[in-house]
Amino acid sequence: MGVFAVTKVSEGPVRPSAETPSETLPLAWVDRYPTHRGLVESLHVYRDSAVPVQALPESGAAAEEKKTKPPAAVVRGALADALVHYYPFAGRIVDGEDAGRPAVLCSAEGVYFVEATANCTLADVNFLERPLLLSKEQLVPYPTPELWAVEPQNSLAMIQVTTFTCGGFVIGLRTNHAVADGTGAAQFLNAVGDLARGLPVPRVKPLWGRDSFPDPDIKPGPLPELPVLALEYIAFDFPATYIDKLKSQYAELTGGKHCSGFDIVIAKLWHCRTRAIGADIIPGAEVKLCFFASARHVLKLEPGYWGNAIFPVKVSAPAEKVAGSSVVELVGAVREAKRRMAEECLRWAEGRTGGRDPFQMTFDYESVYVSDWSKLGFSDVDYGYGTPMTAGPLVNCDLIASVIVMKAPAPLAGTRLLASCVTKEHADDFAGLMREDLI
Repeated sequence: MGVFAVTKVSEGPVRPSAETPSETLPLAWVDRYPTHRGLVESLHVYRDSAVPVQALPESGAAAEEKKTKPPAAVVRGALADALVHYYPFAGRIVDGEDAGRPAVLCSAEGVYFVEATANCTLADVNFLERPLLLSKEQLVPYPTPELWAVEPQNSLAMIQVTTFTCGGFVIGLRTNHAVADGTGAAQFLNAVGDLARGLPVPRVKPLWGRDSFPDPDIKPGPLPELPVLALEYIAFDFPATYIDKLKSQYAELTGGKHCSGFDIVIAKLWHCRTRAIGADIIPGAEVKLCFFASARHVLKLEPGYWGNAIFPVKVSAPAEKVAGSSVVELVGAVREAKRRMAEECLRWAEGRTGGRDPFQMTFDYESVYVSDWSKLGFSDVDYGYGTPMTAGPLVNCDLIASVIVMKAPAPLAGTRLLASCVTKEHADDFAGLMREDLI
């Protein structure tokens, strides 16, 4: 085939299918954090929509209608119904009278929605593995101001459904981090899936609840300076057998203690990256590893809360120590940092940090930031055609040394790591170290 192309069939707002409250809702402290006000982009790839495989039993005209509807129509209808339950998503962010305290205006303007078709199969574009054979501009919505007057930083969600000639389809999603973390965004998308499959209401009842979220008198630190880095993109797949092997080694070392697959892959990342860039690190300098953990259990948030409930977990050590340790030993350092998180989060929630902002970051080459997409819930979203073969962020940041951890694409079993954390001069060494003992 020649040039692969995507054609937009229709686009515009999808509004709630029933009347919703008209009100202005406050955002919580973490929601209001300056770096969260922006759209996070992700792709969700569904292999085949020819025959719905998970839909609830239907009969008569309803069943026949479902069979003939394209995926975009199914998602569009379910989205309108889901917005009745998640009506803030149909509004916009507005700046309140108090500086630094934006809120959500529940205006029922809707979620911007695009229906599109591609002139190829998913196999033709390698199931959208990187490097992408279709541009991100073809797969997620980028409406012009004439079509969508709400500024991107104030829009709460945008969705595009692109159907391929093989029957597969892709959801291109943009959600605003200021109203939902990854768990919250996945909860919303699962609600759309629930209604698409015929459930009368979403399985999880949404809870706004921002007024009960901690609001410590701590001023967010200044926006960080971004280094000028040209980072290479590298993907790694960790088989389940490799992860299980290192879990066993950690248990042997610690007298039977447990660790997660996430602990293993980020310890491996930290170890190999430090060894790869070590020659360019000032002797005695510390290397840092940072990731965000859910604080829902620590803050005792009620089920259904879909706002930001994350807290940073930071690990640091001299570069020589990290490079000279084993991966299993570094797993212990990661586990210890996770153990400390609960107390650090409570100190922040109660305003006991001495004014220090724990969310403040330093983006230098000695630091690497990890985002865990493996257990957020995006891999469980089912619109009636089964769960996605892969679901994850569209791009990494090109300036910050960062890594995404996600489930390996079906039918692979294991974990995928999308790394954008080393420059070209270190890429070969880093990739070689990461892959040297994978089985």
